[in-house]
Amino acid sequence: MIALFSLALLFFASSLHVEAQDSESRIKVYANRGDNITLPCRLDGLSALFGNRIKWTKLEDDSTETDVLMSMGFHKKTYGNYQDRVYLLEADDNDATLVFTNLDLKDYGTYRCEIINGMNDKTVEVDLELQGVVFPYSPPLGRYNLNFQNAEAACLEQDAVVASFEQLYAEWKSGLDWCNAGWLNDGTVQYPITKPREPCGGARTSAGLRNYGRRDKSNSRYDVFCFTASIQGRFYYLIQPKKLNYDEAVSACMRDGAEIAKVGHMYAAWKLLGYDRCDAGWLADGSVRYPISRPRKNCSPTEAAVRLVGFPNKKQQLYGVYCYKSQP
Repeated sequence: MIALFSLALLFFASSLHVEAQDSESRIKVYANRGDNITLPCRLDGLSALFGNRIKWTKLEDDSTETDVLMSMGFHKKTYGNYQDRVYLLEADDNDATLVFTNLDLKDYGTYRCEIINGMNDKTVEVDLELQGVVFPYSPPLGRYNLNFQNAEAACLEQDAVVASFEQLYAEWKSGLDWCNAGWLNDGTVQYPITKPREPCGGARTSAGLRNYGRRDKSNSRYDVFCFTASIQGRFYYLIQPKKLNYDEAVSACMRDGAEIAKVGHMYAAWKLLGYDRCDAGWLADGSVRYPISRPRKNCSPTEAAVRLVGFPNKKQQLYGVYCYKSQP
């Protein structure tokens, strides 16, 4: 029985790529990190006489597909990171809606639902978009020191993932202007310019995303654009009687039942919650920053921004600290 089911799954996986193009449709779903959501898909107007065969996959940036869920009657299988987080709603016999629980940053992207019922088939593509913020990142070593693998690790360390072109484009439309080139998750290197000027592609060029194209992921080195979404805890500046060095900052957060905040935590609190504080404080990567959502003299006089003081000597007792406390 197991062998027959495996053979049927193999046939199903190969046969689903021949559906008629006019059977396709596209849907957008917007969500926040941690949400439970549904990705709609159904085959209307037909009886379920033959039983539906359903396959959900995620379309990756390198044009490959990652299996999410497969269903043939009573037989259902989920894959990889999606196990125990996805299941079919099955409101009726023709409902192939996917229920997604506890959304993570990596769940952003395009999902494909494919249904076969006898001689009929349908394909639905669902764009799952997370509400969040894109931020440029370079390590303590300075700009242009990250190959693609290092860039992925750097974003993950800051509670983020490498941003997509669509996410960077949306941030550019919202006003992001940054003259350092950075990796995106498709392996291209780009940067957003809203105010054209000589050092950033030329003063006479139009505003937009400057694109270096795909680069060697192992040997090319740039900065990275990271994407993070809503935080599921509390981000705050910890009031202390004196300024701290880095180790003291880490310890102070721990005594408060928290951890030293990451860069992604600060950007999410600033962009999505309007967090505003004119006190420079340590973050987990050894940088010192502060978030300003209300521009004013001596803080960030011209624009709302997360201001970077730099990566000072960790032994300097010159700064406060930002902490992050996860929800229990």
